[in-house]
Amino acid sequence: MTWDEYYLKVCQTVGLNSKCHSRQIGAILVKDNRIIATGYNGPPSGVPECRERYLVDLELHDALSKRNVTQDQINEAYEKKLCIRRLLNFPSGEGLEWCCAIHAEKNCLLTAARQGISTKGATMYIDAEISPCTQCLGACVNAGVKEIVLFKNNIYDPTVDWVYDHSNIEIRAVKV
Repeated sequence: MTWDEYYLKVCQTVGLNSKCHSRQIGAILVKDNRIIATGYNGPPSGVPECRERYLVDLELHDALSKRNVTQDQINEAYEKKLCIRRLLNFPSGEGLEWCCAIHAEKNCLLTAARQGISTKGATMYIDAEISPCTQCLGACVNAGVKEIVLFKNNIYDPTVDWVYDHSNIEIRAVKV
């Protein structure tokens, strides 16, 4: 097993902790062949996950009723752990104002920062087949991450291309 394969498998394991109902993604930072931080996508620490939100968020229930979503549909979504944005009929990447999750990449950087660990020169591994969003990519650039490694680099946001082209960060896709 190569180091890339090993680190991407660790990312997959880290992602299993995600409470996100849309995607479970893990990220790790590696420096000098050592894992220095991990992160997964989900709500900020102490904030209830979306499944609990179905039960208590009156604004969410108001938005759902305006879209003619019935209580039975809400109950089914609760049981199936369906993403709130999907229940509101938003396509992927839209309706993000209803999402309180922090992406795995940013959580990984924040974990390192909270522990006082320098990320300058580190490599970030991400259990994903899409490039980081513009915000996460910008955070990686500003944190001094030198390289991002993932399974596949499907870029869905033209601003991501712009940032890649005008920064010193490298991105590499690895087939496992």
